[in-house]
Amino acid sequence: MFGANFNPLLLIGIAYAITLSIVSAYLWASGRFSARIRYLLLIITIILGFATFSPMIPHQFQSLFIQLAEGRIGTMLFAGIIGLTILTLLAALFGRHFCGYLCPIGAVQEAAYTIPTKKVLVQQKGILSAIRGLFLVAMIGGALLFGIALLDYFGFSDFFKITLSAGTLVFIVVLLIAIPIYRPFCRIICPVGAIFQVGALPAIYKIRRTDACIECGKCERVCPTNEAKAEDNKSECYLCRRCIEVCPKDGALVYGRKRA
Repeated sequence: MFGANFNPLLLIGIAYAITLSIVSAYLWASGRFSARIRYLLLIITIILGFATFSPMIPHQFQSLFIQLAEGRIGTMLFAGIIGLTILTLLAALFGRHFCGYLCPIGAVQEAAYTIPTKKVLVQQKGILSAIRGLFLVAMIGGALLFGIALLDYFGFSDFFKITLSAGTLVFIVVLLIAIPIYRPFCRIICPVGAIFQVGALPAIYKIRRTDACIECGKCERVCPTNEAKAEDNKSECYLCRRCIEVCPKDGALVYGRKRA
């Protein structure tokens, strides 16, 4: 049984994320994905965030542990677990398409980062990932042991529901920080991001250098997450295309499988 408080709109998030992750991966692999498609997906994702609050996988992930703590084990709980598992497997196959442009929380930060201003490239991705991992543990522990929803303090729920609150102001501050610093919430706080980063470590499909690369270093200088070097595993790559857009050699950077 779904339960009296079941909201079918919440399923839109999982369906949207899974379907568009697969479609995006296909478009990337076939060479048909473009900056125009990426911006279109970002716009649709942001609209869905305000319209239904449904594609908020981080919020739904937290809700799973709140439900477990309250003993509310039902269809929605298992649907959430299955959805998160599928998205993690998709990250292991195709990289982090969901994080890139299918999550409203990430999409509004991506939009903020496009505002012209001097950018601060935070290169310490290992430290940021460690902090995010600790927050994942704290979020799970807080939910299971004390019934505390730590993510709610960051206000993205109230922000997308257009509710004026202290939380909304907190998330607005996050967006202001996201103008010069790439995706601070995604890279430091998001618990689902921590899971998808681990899932994307062995990703079969990712952006790779080819023999056409002239080692000019432009991709490395423009990459906002410090994932453009040849030896980087791309687990923190949000498929933003900035490396591809500045590359002076056609075919030097491609999305695909590792060559034998």
